[in-house]
Amino acid sequence: MNKYMKYIIFIALAIVVGVVFYNKVYIPKSSYEKLSPTRGDIDIEVFGIGNVGARDIYNINAQVAGKIVQINTDEGKWVKKGTLLVVMDSVDLPQLLQEAKISVQKTLLEVVATQKELNSQFAQKQLAQVTYNRYKKLKKQSFASQSEYDKAKADLDALDAQMEATKAHIDSAKAEVKRSRKVVESLEVKLSRYKIYAPVDGYVISKDAQITQSVLPTQAILKIVDPKTVWVKAYIDERISSKIKVGQKAKITLRSEPNKKFNGYVKRIVAQSDAVTQEREVDIAFEKLPIPFYINEQTEVLISTKKLLNAVKVPTKLLVYKDSKAGVWTIKNGSAHFNEVKILGISEDMTAVNKLDANAVLIVTAKDKKPLYEGSRVR
Repeated sequence: MNKYMKYIIFIALAIVVGVVFYNKVYIPKSSYEKLSPTRGDIDIEVFGIGNVGARDIYNINAQVAGKIVQINTDEGKWVKKGTLLVVMDSVDLPQLLQEAKISVQKTLLEVVATQKELNSQFAQKQLAQVTYNRYKKLKKQSFASQSEYDKAKADLDALDAQMEATKAHIDSAKAEVKRSRKVVESLEVKLSRYKIYAPVDGYVISKDAQITQSVLPTQAILKIVDPKTVWVKAYIDERISSKIKVGQKAKITLRSEPNKKFNGYVKRIVAQSDAVTQEREVDIAFEKLPIPFYINEQTEVLISTKKLLNAVKVPTKLLVYKDSKAGVWTIKNGSAHFNEVKILGISEDMTAVNKLDANAVLIVTAKDKKPLYEGSRVR
């Protein structure tokens, strides 16, 4: 009899321990907070992930191969349009330009001198013409010899030939002036390529070369973004992208400021989808650009597409998926019940649904609790 009593006592103790464990350990881990659905208007939003980008980003390249001798800005700096950004080593171009300018000046002086010579020859011709006319008249009256007449005529003809030669010299000198000026213009254009100016009021986002570094014409030295064209390149699933229209309002969350939302609007919808990810690029402009901004920073966007009136709403965090069906966990007779719902639309943190009783009691799941299953006891 004593032997059986030991077993009975052992079984009784095991039952007591089990009851205590069930009531003191298991049940608290199956306790959950509860919420109720609400009714009200809800802005339906389309969610997307993207990056900060810009429509206009300028690559500041060297126009000629050479060595950098001066960079007047740096990453994170603002520049004004027309500001001198980079100076390249122009080698001997300044000296060649100076020589070309001296050549122009010299040729101009030659034109002036030759013109004065032509003026002198013109005066001589007037005197020679008078002398010739006098001897021509005297010869007819037999008061002058043939030789005197011939000499006067030869002097006049010689001056005509000299004047023609001088005119040709002047034309040649003027042509040389034009040529020299073209050389000056060409050298000035070449020399201008060794200085690079800001094409727009902008923000320097990258400095890709250093002073004394030799660069090629295709090599980027700086990158400048036009702040007026900064936007978020968001990527939206094709299945919901048809709801998005240009001009719709949006909320932008930067990864660096997760608790702050920036107002924006749909600026552009790219006409071509990504064939691999099956997403469409939607560009969201900022209503007020955050300063400073960081190109390629990850962002989240919520685009408002329409408003639902007097809808049943549940917190989005309560949505769960079972067998590819959306639903929420509700309490029914002290047990968990999966209530399938149809999602009508999602806003920032609320979801509009139907097929859900507005008086239902929703279970707030938690990571530190046991996973729920149909019929599991909760309190």
